[in-house]
Amino acid sequence: MSQKKTYVADIERELYDQKNPFTYSYKAEQGLTEEIIREISAQKNEPQWMLDFRLASLATYHQLDLPPWGPDITELDVDNIVTYVKPTVDRKYTWDDIPADIKQTFDLLGIPKAEHEFLAGVGAQYDSEVVYHSIQESVAKEGVVYLDMETAVHEYEDLVREHFMSLVPPRDHKFAALHGAVWSGGSFVYVPAGVNVEIPLQSYFRSNAPGAGQFEHTLIIVEPGSYLHFIEGCSAPRYSVNNLHAGCVELFVREGSTLRYSTIENWSRNMFNLNTKRALVDKDASIEWVSGSFGSKVSMLYPMSILRGERARSEFIGVTFAGGGQVLDTGAKVVHAAPYTSSTINTKSISKGGGTAIYRGLVKINKNAHHSKSTVTCESLILDNESVSDTIPVMQIDTDEVDLGHEAKIGRISDEAIFYLMSRGIDEEEAKAMIVRGFVEPISKELPLEYAVEMNNLVKLELEGTIG
Repeated sequence: MSQKKTYVADIERELYDQKNPFTYSYKAEQGLTEEIIREISAQKNEPQWMLDFRLASLATYHQLDLPPWGPDITELDVDNIVTYVKPTVDRKYTWDDIPADIKQTFDLLGIPKAEHEFLAGVGAQYDSEVVYHSIQESVAKEGVVYLDMETAVHEYEDLVREHFMSLVPPRDHKFAALHGAVWSGGSFVYVPAGVNVEIPLQSYFRSNAPGAGQFEHTLIIVEPGSYLHFIEGCSAPRYSVNNLHAGCVELFVREGSTLRYSTIENWSRNMFNLNTKRALVDKDASIEWVSGSFGSKVSMLYPMSILRGERARSEFIGVTFAGGGQVLDTGAKVVHAAPYTSSTINTKSISKGGGTAIYRGLVKINKNAHHSKSTVTCESLILDNESVSDTIPVMQIDTDEVDLGHEAKIGRISDEAIFYLMSRGIDEEEAKAMIVRGFVEPISKELPLEYAVEMNNLVKLELEGTIG
């Protein structure tokens, strides 16, 4: 008797694959040259120090090799990537002023509706530039600053210059250097001391141009005793040429403050997603990462928390779904650099149709970080015989006075569980769907479903799956 295989359908991507005609007011040539960097900086009318930073990053990029570990990314040829595409619209502050074709893209994804109902502020980036930005007046009155990065470079130049790529220096790796050279767009957030931003801010990044790169930079500073929830969404339509996403996120979480950073990345299957995210967490402060990785051809994403103050805390929860032709190499990194710090990492992955899901993580506890505590839990669900799931944890412990735990599980859908549910009157397909839903529920309930409309679609269509 042959065993019936479980089939989980791919996400119905029609909503995200809406392509607009490829129009622009300026487009850089393919490749990476000093002339291109100078032209990008000139288009933005940047101060001299930023141009100098870009050129130094370009030199670093040419000096560094590709990482000798991780997924194969040799197919990515940066010489064939367009690093800057300026859409045919300047930044707008009222939604009605956005051109119809761009507005329709975000309307379909539910961004304006989410803004009006749930969000304190919204930024929308289209290709290389932010085309829309707004913040509720009540939030702005408390001194909260929420701007696109280009505006922040001019209006908060000293603050940006002090923090920009200080957590993720260009020498960190080759794609950090690339980002430093060609970054464009992104968000700048500053929350004053003692301010509780009760409703989230959201930025949405949409890549429309074929064969292009998106290099947004997000810089968030939450001063002592404050609170912020920031939501980031990303998507792109499918093309027959490779696209590249190499953004950078730098988070500064000051003493006694809390920052929750939620991300859903839903790139198409021609995207190389090589993103870098890092948080610096001070005394009695907390960083909470909620991460969903979907789509993309190859992903390499490992949000990092540096716990430099006593009793600093980090929590990472993430879910990854790898389908056919995808290699999603994701995880988290934590450095305990002070006593009495604590961290938890909780990840779940699903792989099907020949997809590869890899957890790659690091927990480093420094010699001075006595009485630190860290717990790592990795669970993987493999839905067929063709798919792959690997766990690659690294633990570097330089002191004896620690509490450390690591647990990893890899499994398949249990025939016994299916039989039990069917014996209760549930048909086989729904029984399998219930098990997949139950597997991701502890993480999916942490996703800000009530705010990011796109996440509702993704959790329903891809995580829960259509099984038959």
